[in-house]
Order: sequence, then structure tokens, then C-alpha cells
Amino acid sequence: MSSIKLKNDCIFYYGNPAGYVEKDTAIVDSIFQNEEFENWIYQRKLTPKWTEGVFERLSKGDTVHFNDKVLTPLKNCRIWQLRTDVSPGRKFIGYEEVKEAFGESDKDNYRIVYDGEIETNDLEEIYTKFNLDHPQGFTGHSLSISDVIELYDSTSSEFYYVDRFGFKEIDFEPQDQRQDMNMSI
Repeated sequence: MSSIKLKNDCIFYYGNPAGYVEKDTAIVDSIFQNEEFENWIYQRKLTPKWTEGVFERLSKGDTVHFNDKVLTPLKNCRIWQLRTDVSPGRKFIGYEEVKEAFGESDKDNYRIVYDGEIETNDLEEIYTKFNLDHPQGFTGHSLSISDVIELYDSTSSEFYYVDRFGFKEIDFEPQDQRQDMNMSI
């Protein structure tokens, strides 16, 4: 997968808003200037304009502001599915049922069946993609109830249990890891 993406005329470099396209020019923050990026620009027959401060102007908090629109930078995605040796009673049941019968979902019962970039952070779109158009590198079954979607970047992860209807945000870190993180703060 390409590390550089163009979405709504905004250029993302490894998920970071690095620049934008205006007519036939790519205005890109100079901190991202490298051979890979230059090749990407030339392949699209654009003229590069390396400019300081573009990243800061595009990034405001957790969002990207571009052309009076607010774009959310893309996160990477991991798909977690229950291991084959896990009790069949845990599989394909709703979040409340699993919580009542087994307690919180435990990361140790899951394995990663996909880890990579996708074109969206929207959970419904991710669900559809992993049911209809499996990306390269996906080794699991079609996404279904009891699977977990992780959206992550270099600073954090969000975990979503695929529930009977929709998604339930869950705390998927092992208890001892959460305590260690809290003690180090």
C-alpha cells in the first residue's frame, strides 16, 4: 500500500496531513521533503512547492482543516478475531452476552488477522470492506459479530467490538498493562 494518499485534494503522508493540491501544484510542508514524496508528486505530473508551516496550518488538534472542510487523518487498522482454540460459546455473540458470560473481552483470546492502512476511519465502511472486498494481507473470515476493530496511530488505539447492531467501544488492553500505564503517568 502507498504511504502517500490524496483525499479531497489534501495529501496525507503516513496518515499525516502533509500538503494539498491546488491546480497543477502540490503545496507540501518541507519537513516531508524526500525522494519518495518527490517521486509521488512527479508521477502525478504535479509541480512541487515545498513550503514551511503547511503541516501546522492543516493540523489543528485531531482534525485537518482544508478548504473549509474538516478531515480526520486516517488511522491504521487492525482486525482481531477469536483464536480457533477459544471456546465456541464466546464466538458470534453480542457484547453484553460475552460480558455477562465471560467478563470483558480479553485480548489474549484474539489474534490479529489484518494490520495495515485502509481508506477510511468509518466503522461501517470498514465492516463493509472486510465483508465484500478483503484487502491484501487479510487472513481471517469475513468480519462479523465478536470481532474487534482497532484504529490506531503513533499516539493511541481505539478498540470496537462488532456487536449485534453497530459497534461498542471497548477497553481491550490487559488489566496489568493498564495499571502499568497509569503508574508511569
